[in-house]
Amino acid sequence: MPHSLIVVESPTKVKTIKKFLGEDFEVRATMGHVKDLPKSGLGIDIEKGFEPTYKTIETKKKALDEIKKAAKKAAAVYLAPDPDREGEAIAWHVAQEIGMEGREIHRVLFNDLTKNTVTEAIRHPRELDVNKYEAQQTRRILDRLVGYKISPLLWTKVKRGLSAGRVQSVAVRLICDREEEIKAFKSEEYWTITALLEAARPPAFEARLTKIHGRKAKVANEAQAQEVVDTAGATPFRVTAVERKETKRSPSPPFTTSKLQQEAARSLGFPAKKTMTIAQRLYEGVELGEEGPVGLITYMRTDSVRIAAEALEEARRYIRENYDAAYLPARAVTYRNSSTAQDAHEAIRPSSLAYTPQKVKKFLRPDEFKLYQLIWNRFLASQMTPARFDQTVIECAGGPYTFRAMGSIMKFDGYTVVYKEGKEENGTNGDEAFGKILPDCAVGEELRLLDLKKEQKFTQPPPRFSEATLVKELEEKGIGRPSTYAAILSTIQERQYVRLEKGRFVPTALGKLVTDLLVENFPRILDVAFTAAMESELDGIEEGKANRVETLNRFYGTFAEELEKAGTAMRDVKGVEIPTEIPCEKCGRDMVIKWGKNGEFLACSNYPECRNTMNFTRDEDGRIIPAPLAPQEGEHLCELCGRPMILREGRYGAFLGCSGYPECKNIVNVKREENGDLKPDAPPATDRVCEKCGRPMVRRKGRYGFFLGCSGYPECTNIVRLGRDGRAEEAAKEAETTDEVCEKCGRPMAVRRGRYGPFLGCTGYPECKNIKKIPRGK
Repeated sequence: MPHSLIVVESPTKVKTIKKFLGEDFEVRATMGHVKDLPKSGLGIDIEKGFEPTYKTIETKKKALDEIKKAAKKAAAVYLAPDPDREGEAIAWHVAQEIGMEGREIHRVLFNDLTKNTVTEAIRHPRELDVNKYEAQQTRRILDRLVGYKISPLLWTKVKRGLSAGRVQSVAVRLICDREEEIKAFKSEEYWTITALLEAARPPAFEARLTKIHGRKAKVANEAQAQEVVDTAGATPFRVTAVERKETKRSPSPPFTTSKLQQEAARSLGFPAKKTMTIAQRLYEGVELGEEGPVGLITYMRTDSVRIAAEALEEARRYIRENYDAAYLPARAVTYRNSSTAQDAHEAIRPSSLAYTPQKVKKFLRPDEFKLYQLIWNRFLASQMTPARFDQTVIECAGGPYTFRAMGSIMKFDGYTVVYKEGKEENGTNGDEAFGKILPDCAVGEELRLLDLKKEQKFTQPPPRFSEATLVKELEEKGIGRPSTYAAILSTIQERQYVRLEKGRFVPTALGKLVTDLLVENFPRILDVAFTAAMESELDGIEEGKANRVETLNRFYGTFAEELEKAGTAMRDVKGVEIPTEIPCEKCGRDMVIKWGKNGEFLACSNYPECRNTMNFTRDEDGRIIPAPLAPQEGEHLCELCGRPMILREGRYGAFLGCSGYPECKNIVNVKREENGDLKPDAPPATDRVCEKCGRPMVRRKGRYGFFLGCSGYPECTNIVRLGRDGRAEEAAKEAETTDEVCEKCGRPMAVRRGRYGPFLGCTGYPECKNIKKIPRGK
């Protein structure tokens, strides 16, 4: 009997789907896109309706050949890449490669990887969605036009290797604009007045000044604050109003992609990229012992809060069986999508409530468990009754002054028994009055004034964006889509346009410069409203309401004019030297300001005879302040050559570099103290001793994670890798040693893991660096 072929994106899905469908189905993975625009050249024929030229990605040729070979033997082909635009493009490219003529080719969508979902999708396949494919092509062409046309300008005017992105550049602009808001912000003084009052019945309570002579209170300085204290302190206080009512707080809807990223950042401290990577694993399938691989959550790229009827019924059944009747609403709770939601997929939820967090905990890594529990709790809470509070508000008057006190006591915990949402980053979520008990008092009752205190405060500038608040800003302004937020945040950091400092995005000098140049020369591309409108246009193409070629023609006409103007009008900062009156401490010549890959720096005007350079900052008046030779009082001397260490700025932030560079290349990491000072940050020492020189090993971090390095570096370069559990690699080496012998030195080969997966490496490393692929089937 001829078998059928199922084509998915990720190889981790293969085993999960095979378990559900059996031997009659062969499952192959594309491992992402198989075709794309060429790396060299534009790859778009603008004159022929922006016709793209797709090339098979070099690293995917083998996978594509295997899929084509399997398709020739198959009775039917089911294309099952992810259910989004990118997945639709992969499905179309695979279909084109295997040949659509005379073949039974179907498109299937898996919202989750459970047996019922997979088998139902196979029973009810659909056709390839040409509108969704057209929307993806339009986005890809737009991004290519912007990137390939603007980037060469930046290479010419700033430095080679820079790039511009249609959406990422707007995200950088948001960060730069926020930084300008912070710099322009003028803090204003204000004072709060709080009265401690006592009624006939306890307890005593605090009330804050809200009105003066019936108008909103505004106390601008200490003199005004003292006047209030003196006048109110000599005046009897009486209750003027008492309001008691029951209030409700309803649960939040299940997660969308952006809300999951925001809440994971707030509650778990996860970057958006980490959240999406973990969610992808939970969706594709986790090994649950004898049960095999199981997809634990629904598709994790969605902007919809819709929930399938059967999932709602399962949630209600679970609540009915595990909680008191008061926690179950009379009917299922439904939530309304925003006007911009595509509603192609459900909200993010557990694929089955049979897999409780505690049941699967032993099969999950710690971070996987935390995210799964967050998704589980949020979904279950969304189908529970609201929490109820008894809220009391007391207003009292002391002469012309009105003071207000608010208390809120939980009467019934409702959904909060399962889930409590993290606070907004400004710390205000309406809970300031929670837990405060106010006395039972009546209007007209006289109150005893126990204390009256004034407190000076200052208005604060808007905070810098964190990952959570930037995702929220992108979502609210319609920039990008759920599937792109994590990539946007990663890309703008990788391009060194922004950096994370104490969890907040700070634009680099390079990011500011590039943003200024792009805003000056491509105001439309960098306009937030225009970028959001383009996203709506892409949605229109997917819905069949707009046309790809017409959309691209409208965009490119103005874009081509901007490009032509920018070729001559864009400022050329490459090679520009701005003179200063700062003398070079090595030769006495004046220093000049130059532009480098990490931004502006001071360089000796006597280059190349004198190669002295230093970093600098500017004060509030724009005056140049050369970076000190050391980050704190007293010089920090190089332990290798004895020369002073200089504070420098690199792609990962500040560090100390030897002033003897390039003869001495010693560097020392620094850390910022709570008072803002920088001080050398020595890597933490361990109890382990270097087997080569006897000095202590220290814990260091490299591009692939943590490792142990000899404290005698650079004289001794011995390192020991650490496994995922943080143990030295020897333990893992012993556990994973194979029967295979190294053909170079005769020692056993061991299973190791690198950035591209497992491989065999000689246990004699680093003396013997022999590695080889793991034979298929092992």
